[in-house]
Amino acid sequence: MLQHSRPSGEFLIGEFLAGMRAIFPLVVAVLPIGLVFGAVAATKGISPLETTLMSALVFAGGSQFVAMDIWTHPASWIGVGFAALLVNIRHVLMSASIGTKMQSFPGIKRYIAMLFLADELWAMAEFRAGSTRLTPAWYAGIVAPFYLTWVGSSLTGALLGAFLGDPAVIGLDFAFPAVFVVLVMGFWKGPETGAVLAASGPASVAVHHFVPGVWYIAAGALAGLAMALWQGRAREQAA
Repeated sequence: MLQHSRPSGEFLIGEFLAGMRAIFPLVVAVLPIGLVFGAVAATKGISPLETTLMSALVFAGGSQFVAMDIWTHPASWIGVGFAALLVNIRHVLMSASIGTKMQSFPGIKRYIAMLFLADELWAMAEFRAGSTRLTPAWYAGIVAPFYLTWVGSSLTGALLGAFLGDPAVIGLDFAFPAVFVVLVMGFWKGPETGAVLAASGPASVAVHHFVPGVWYIAAGALAGLAMALWQGRAREQAA
């Protein structure tokens, strides 16, 4: 009977370093985003310590920026929490997708990995799983530098907020959507992907224009999901 030996230390280190190399371009890209978040938080009267704790504990750039958009003094915790829920509800689908590719993750490691499921890390893990086995060591290699950069750049932005001023003036605000444009293009599969984008984009814009709050995020996700389901059924009928 074949015995499955535990991975060697050399293998684990190699996987970890491979993950670090893979995530490096996105680490560079997330640096200005963290600076922007820290600077925005400073303009809202949030201390550097509070900003750092938010980035370390929440670790979700989209919901953190949304929270800053609706932040008041005193803060409406129910409003902020509900907005964060709407923004992050996409993580349910993301975790369901990547969870099926974590066969090599023991139970507890799989749950810990889900705590760090940012959009960029999910996309990189999906790309990896599409070509080879996704391992805990490789996943840790993409998480560690990305997480530390996000938290560290948030702190730096909070400390330098008074000097940076309005991030939009120097164009730093574009870094956030630019990263997502790159991620979307990484999943491009031709006309089918274009149809999903064509459905989700106008739905998000329309809801953003007519409905207050962050419902446009859920609307875009649902519209894109509906289009993907319709395409799947159309393929089944054609087959």
